[in-house]
Amino acid sequence: MPRNILAFGASNSRKSINKKLATWASTQLDDVKINLIDLNDFEMPIYGIDREEKDGIPNEANLFRKHINKSDGIILSFAEHNGGFTVAFKNIFDWATRAGKNLWANKPMFLMATSPGKRGGKTVLGNAIGRFEFMGVGEIVHFSLPSFYDNFDIEKGIVNQDLLEEFNIQLKAFEKLM
Repeated sequence: MPRNILAFGASNSRKSINKKLATWASTQLDDVKINLIDLNDFEMPIYGIDREEKDGIPNEANLFRKHINKSDGIILSFAEHNGGFTVAFKNIFDWATRAGKNLWANKPMFLMATSPGKRGGKTVLGNAIGRFEFMGVGEIVHFSLPSFYDNFDIEKGIVNQDLLEEFNIQLKAFEKLM
């Protein structure tokens, strides 16, 4: 029976390189059903306690959680804005955590990041790993792809052999967790 993989880029950019990486990564798994989501489908008002008390939790936050709950594992690639999460992801994250405990439902996660620069989103990736460990994650494996435009081809995937080898090691570790 195929495993259900939830995959997405933590950006609302229509041209997101992180969505491209997450999409490609999900296709490298065997015997899976991929649920690729777009953060633009979960647009909500900016989170605030006053808004929550007045209007309650938006349906989109509960829908986001349903996608998590139906999965056997999560592949998530982070865009880095000033060293942190994108506003789009942070807002969904904030609303979804208010909709109930254990956001990540003890699912194994393959966390990634990429950027055009040489650090490959390592700061946001480190922030996510440190934060998610305390938010109901099964186990986390991670990978950073530096210099996206030099090291990734939309048709071939990761073209740098050393980075591809590192990616494959992490992917195999993720597969073993499911």
